[in-house]
Amino acid sequence: MKGQNIAQFVGIIHKDKNSDYSVSFPDFVGCVSAGKTLQEAYEMAREALHGHIATMIEYGDKLPAKAMTLDEAQEHSSAKGAETFFIVDAYLPSKKKRTNITLDVDVIHAINSITGNLSAFLQEAAIEKLHHR
Repeated sequence: MKGQNIAQFVGIIHKDKNSDYSVSFPDFVGCVSAGKTLQEAYEMAREALHGHIATMIEYGDKLPAKAMTLDEAQEHSSAKGAETFFIVDAYLPSKKKRTNITLDVDVIHAINSITGNLSAFLQEAAIEKLHHR
């Protein structure tokens, strides 16, 4: 995707005795998740990060200017006792551009019944579709 702004963010997984795997992202204070297995922890963390970024964008919060590297993440204070590290690709928006599109009126009504922001919904759906190509 031309102009695509994909950043790679480091997730840090911890596992305490008698608990699920917990995940945090040092680039995003407060973005945490968990899972019973490593795979579930990764999947839940990926979803949590994408949701966290979307919420930050919605509220106009400042996103990190530069993603932390794996080396930097290993040295971060939240990495102490880490089980493992992983990377999540996340879309960071660039500037917006107005465009005209044509959609079936029933599709528009269906989208509007679940969200108040048609543009954001279509952008999210398009990005998800592009990630699967």
